[in-house]
Amino acid sequence: MKRRQAEANNTMWVSKPIYESLPYFYLLVGALTLGASMYVNYWHWPTICFVVGLFCLVAGLVVLLKRRDYRVNDRRVGQRQDN
Repeated sequence: MKRRQAEANNTMWVSKPIYESLPYFYLLVGALTLGASMYVNYWHWPTICFVVGLFCLVAGLVVLLKRRDYRVNDRRVGQRQDN
């Protein structure tokens, strides 16, 4: 019973290429909206673009670094030899 639950939790809901490219998409959107905040000059849009851009950049970096750390640690656990 527990194994089935663990297998159900490990299933991916999106395809692997989309899953792997999401952090880069976040970084791209963040850079574009930060750039747009310098050129948009109407109402509160510069502030909105700046906040959204900063949020997307931070989110992209967090996801990218968390995945990298998990993969490095997962690789180390697989190579561990218990004496």
